[in-house]
Amino acid sequence: MPAFRNIRLCGKDCLCLYVCPTGATDTENSIIDVDKCIECMACVKACISGAISMIPNKYPTQQAKAEDVVAAQFLLASNKLKQQQLADAVTNSTESDIEKQFAQAIARSCRLMAEDVLREAGYLLPQSQQARKLLEAVQQEASEDFPHQAVELLLSNL
Repeated sequence: MPAFRNIRLCGKDCLCLYVCPTGATDTENSIIDVDKCIECMACVKACISGAISMIPNKYPTQQAKAEDVVAAQFLLASNKLKQQQLADAVTNSTESDIEKQFAQAIARSCRLMAEDVLREAGYLLPQSQQARKLLEAVQQEASEDFPHQAVELLLSNL
């Protein structure tokens, strides 16, 4: 379980720099070097702001979702996207700066909630190099009954 630093939470107190026995936390870009991390958790315990946590080496398998649960998640995401469109309309039609800021915050919040619900329903994957690496690693270690074609399609879309 290598350590991970959430830079948004980091208070820059940097006690982690002094307690890490391997220097994994001492990087210019503030990302913990997973190759150096020995998983001693010294940095996690020393971090005053709680910005460092451990990433599990193996995630639990995703639980199957009933069709009615996925349908409810899709309906919720659809409603959140409609709310985002309404908030965007308010943003474009109002002259008040305060109303604009408020409507923009609501629109952004609705968008984030819709994305989270769609991701949870299995309709949205993170668009990153990490997602690609994870899919490629899972595919290489998979058994014969693994949906290789579906993963190939996902990889081609990333």
